[in-house]
Amino acid sequence: MRRRRLIVIPLGLAIVVLLAWVRLADPYPVQALREIAFDGFQRVAPRAEGDFPIRIVDIDEASLETVGQWPWPRDRMAELTRRLTELGAAAIVYDVLFPEADRLSPVRIAEAMGLEPGEEPLADFDADFAAALAAGPSVLGFGLTPGAGAIEQRPKAGFAVNGATTEVNVPIMPGAVMPIPLLAEAAQGLGSVSLEPAGNVSVVRRLPLIWADGSRLYPSLAIEALRVAVGARTVLVLSDLTGGRTVDAIRLANFEVPTTPDGGLWLYYQPTPDDLYVPAAEILGPDYQAQQELIAGNIVFIGTSATGLLDIRGTPLGTNMPGVEIHVQALQQILSGTFLQRADWISGAEILAFVLISIAIIFVTLFSGPLIGLAVGGGLLIAMGAASWLAFANAGVLVDPSFPVLGAFIVYAAMVFFQFTIADADKRKIRGAFGYYVAPALLTEIEKNSGRLRLGGETRELSIMFSDVRNFTTLSEGLTPERLVAKINTLFNALGNEITGQYGTIDKFIGDAIMAFWNAPVDVERHALRACKAALGMRHRLRELNAADGFGLRAENHPMGELAIGIGIATGEALVGNFGLETRFDYSCVGDSVNVASRVEGACKTVGYDIVVVETTRREATGLAFLEAGAIALKGKSRPEPIHILVGDEALAASADFKALEAAHQAAIEALAADDPNADAAIDRCLALITFPDALMATFYEVMRGRGGDFGGRSAKPAMAEAH
Repeated sequence: MRRRRLIVIPLGLAIVVLLAWVRLADPYPVQALREIAFDGFQRVAPRAEGDFPIRIVDIDEASLETVGQWPWPRDRMAELTRRLTELGAAAIVYDVLFPEADRLSPVRIAEAMGLEPGEEPLADFDADFAAALAAGPSVLGFGLTPGAGAIEQRPKAGFAVNGATTEVNVPIMPGAVMPIPLLAEAAQGLGSVSLEPAGNVSVVRRLPLIWADGSRLYPSLAIEALRVAVGARTVLVLSDLTGGRTVDAIRLANFEVPTTPDGGLWLYYQPTPDDLYVPAAEILGPDYQAQQELIAGNIVFIGTSATGLLDIRGTPLGTNMPGVEIHVQALQQILSGTFLQRADWISGAEILAFVLISIAIIFVTLFSGPLIGLAVGGGLLIAMGAASWLAFANAGVLVDPSFPVLGAFIVYAAMVFFQFTIADADKRKIRGAFGYYVAPALLTEIEKNSGRLRLGGETRELSIMFSDVRNFTTLSEGLTPERLVAKINTLFNALGNEITGQYGTIDKFIGDAIMAFWNAPVDVERHALRACKAALGMRHRLRELNAADGFGLRAENHPMGELAIGIGIATGEALVGNFGLETRFDYSCVGDSVNVASRVEGACKTVGYDIVVVETTRREATGLAFLEAGAIALKGKSRPEPIHILVGDEALAASADFKALEAAHQAAIEALAADDPNADAAIDRCLALITFPDALMATFYEVMRGRGGDFGGRSAKPAMAEAH
């Protein structure tokens, strides 16, 4: 068992190494699990709400109903921009794309209709909008679009890279949809409205703050909004000083933003403030000046929450949010100085924690058991989860508890499986070994009632059998040890099958003898009857083997020619259980009944018959053919022990011939006990009534004749020696 445990340890460690490699490779399922864990942190403890100078002018459903369907004419956008400038907005940031000229502009309509310009110039809504943008602190957005071609519009913001190299690893724009040049030139800022580097994501967890087109850097909408609002011209990129081309942070005016290595921001959401949104219809309405308190000095984003405009995204908080608010959430983090961080070394620490916890689980589970392994592993994982939570809640550090928990659970499950495999193998081995001593049906019953097995033993009523080979010394003469063992094993195999077939437990093989008992380790109904039937079966199997020369004695011209056995059975209380050392013990029984059974087996020689039982066994094994065989004096007993010979089964007991023999036998006993001169004639009558094949019956009656008045223990004649 210990050696197999040592074999399992490398298997467990191999699983740990494999899982550590999977974590190092970081496939999508591992990433998704990690991000779900981080989402859980935010749901429990979202970013604390604060009063930030940021508002969203919302193109909501009500505004669309009031102003008209989208897209609105650019003169409306110009009016919106002028009014926000008038109300004192610190920055006017459009999370809206303007990639084409306004088709609703009169000048565009005239061109489309092929009309010649008149004396009065037609209104150009794009020019009107451009003038409004130029007059205020405006920022326009551009969006990533693969295949859109080269990006010709230069960034409005200047970038300086502070590091070992001016090239940094930030998301590359495969192409972008830019505002028309007229508007782009008029705006003071230009930032990316895209929320992820490639494709759509169901939940927005990180926001790129810097983009590149291969040679130039561009800011995100949030960074550009802040730059315009504070009047800065340059964004400083703090990169890896060792030349790794990774981004450590972004510095803008007095704000420093720690980033992911690719210049992204881990978004830390807060619930939406009640006064964050201002409907666009309110700004375009006649009472727009009433909104001055909400607009003055604020960075104002213009975006949409209308469902039909398809700019709704999922968040870690489990709620959906317009894309424009995600930019606002990023800017709120920057203004509050509240950031989430995940340094490169954290991933290595997580792998190390997983490895250490898993190794602890392996050794504790293997050497202390699954329950203790579960307790220790669970405690370590709880500590890991608590540390992750404290790092998040107190320092905004993202430590992933999900993979250590899942990985450790896999390791624990593997160890439990290995333990089960070992235990099952041991169980099969024990079952196979124990199957030599008890019947399969009894073994199944033992397994069902294993709780009834008690170490140290218990007192039970048992039927105990001893069987011994007659004239073993004569048998041994002239045989090599190998041939002798082969013959004994043939005998034991035949006799043992009869014992186990009757739900008996073979205690031990003692040289040429067998000790067995019934009614332990589990209850066996009518155990005395089963013990007697096993004895009859043993007699029958021995006769078959002798008839077929199954031992090869006649073939070898051995003096014995046949084997003979004696069987003694006693029924009574005995102590049965595990006896011996803690490291080596036997399941056996001890007690007075065991001694009686052994001595009764020895009495077979005295009475001249092969199966002898005590009175208690005779009384409980009803229905079988028994004949009284007197009594034997046992060492330590004040009174002789009545004994009986077992002649046959229920069919013989019910036959008329046996009933006649039984009556004649009883008459012979009474004659012997009374020293009746006719006792010999009574025995002769018994011999004449033996109509069934049993050569030992004649021997039994001749011995009975010789014992005379001692038969039955009613005489003081010492004709029967004390059984030891």
